[in-house]
Amino acid sequence: MSYAPRFPSPARRSVLRGSLAASAALALPAVAAAAPAFALSGRPRAAWGVQVGDVTSSSALVWVRSDRPARMIVETSATESFRRARTWHGPLVGSGTDFTGTTPLYGLPPGEQVHYRVTLADPHDPRRTGEPVHGTFRTAPARRRDGVRFLWSGDIAGQGWGINPDIGGYAVYDEMRRLDPDFFLCSGDNIYADGVIEPSVTLPDGRVWRNVTTEEKAKVAETLAEYRGNFRYNLLDHNLREFNAQVPSIVQWDDHEVRNNWYPGQILDDPRYTEKNVDVLAARSTRAFREYFPVSTLHAASGEGRMHRVVRHGPLLDVFVLDMRSFRNANSPGRQPDDTTGILGAEQLRWLKHELSRSRAVWKVIAADMPLGLVVTDGATGFEAVAQGDPGAPLGRELQIAELLRYIKHRRITGTVWLTADVHYTSAQRYEPERAVFKDFAPFWEFVSGPLAAGQFQANALDATFGPDRVFVRAPDRANVSPMESPQYFGEVDIDGDSGELTVRLRAQGGSVLFSKVLQPGRVGQ
Repeated sequence: MSYAPRFPSPARRSVLRGSLAASAALALPAVAAAAPAFALSGRPRAAWGVQVGDVTSSSALVWVRSDRPARMIVETSATESFRRARTWHGPLVGSGTDFTGTTPLYGLPPGEQVHYRVTLADPHDPRRTGEPVHGTFRTAPARRRDGVRFLWSGDIAGQGWGINPDIGGYAVYDEMRRLDPDFFLCSGDNIYADGVIEPSVTLPDGRVWRNVTTEEKAKVAETLAEYRGNFRYNLLDHNLREFNAQVPSIVQWDDHEVRNNWYPGQILDDPRYTEKNVDVLAARSTRAFREYFPVSTLHAASGEGRMHRVVRHGPLLDVFVLDMRSFRNANSPGRQPDDTTGILGAEQLRWLKHELSRSRAVWKVIAADMPLGLVVTDGATGFEAVAQGDPGAPLGRELQIAELLRYIKHRRITGTVWLTADVHYTSAQRYEPERAVFKDFAPFWEFVSGPLAAGQFQANALDATFGPDRVFVRAPDRANVSPMESPQYFGEVDIDGDSGELTVRLRAQGGSVLFSKVLQPGRVGQ
């Protein structure tokens, strides 16, 4: 299948030039203050940019952060001139949400470009408003023939590699923005709350990596203020803010939003932490995550407050966003013959089965924050993901995945594709029952990409229980290779509206397509 980048239309280009110019005008200092300044004069400012999340054919969620208490006002229009604009009155943002706010948009036209601008108004004098901040996004199509294209990756500011002005900051975001995808799926590790950012790091070849630093990144995050500061840190990068203004997101989390390899009920023996109860840390991180990302289920009026959800993106695509962190059992050797909790928890597994069975989308992307057949260890004897290195019949968390794969096969659910990040390299695995010990499933693909701005690591071993075959891998031969030494990785998914074919491209920063695979629609599993 031929590939042509979907560049913006002239009208879209001009509005983006305007929004990027506004971003430049609102450029943050190298080190931003941890909290807004309560100036009695001046007008509210939105220097942290705007974001849009969980876009469907008729809805979206808009995010902003103010530098002081303010009323959030959103205007949307079909044109950049904002003629016939629709106004949405958002919340009053204040210290309770770290001066962040989200406004849900409903009744949007499907398959259309939506221009929006966010204005912050003084709550005591609505006439005193700040400079509007602009953004744009496409709603999901109502027609199959329109096609869908999105990117995915994860792992940002990990292993001490933060915003380096010498290499243009997070330049990979500028490259992804220029591809103009319909949305970006972040597969977790949006921050490294347990990762300190030092002012400089000396590389093996003697070069010096320089970091933008902040007070909150000088230690591991424990307090709510420190978690908030970790989420703010990435928004210091102009590439990321400009990306957010153009590309909507679907965001999930993994471990580093709280602490490496955490699980519910864990009590830490890490001397860096004064708060040893991981559940306390996770509650603080969850609150900061909700404040800094526009995630529909975390902001739902029903108060359900969960990370896992389905984002329906027209007739071609449903994205099933998993939470493989909040409901898991403790990391262990994973040899138990009976395990109903697993990595998803019993309730989330029931939810996933139900939603997969009722999906009418041609393709069902299962967005997993951890891989299935790659062995990810935790200490000398524990395991962090699903696989536990025993190539025999399913045990431990593998039992839950076996149940899910069996369900997909017997319910004849077509078009499932697994996407993940986590392991800091890029690869493609084909799972085949002919190679597996557990055979009661339909073949499927799992694609891995990342990191976006973190250290790269060697490829993980494979576990034969579900028969993975590593068709492609690109990984370094040593641990924690910096972004200055190797390009960062992201993946691209392109669904053709006419044929229904889904093409996966594993990309490297710099424009290279490392691997490409075309999948045919209508097959059980895939």
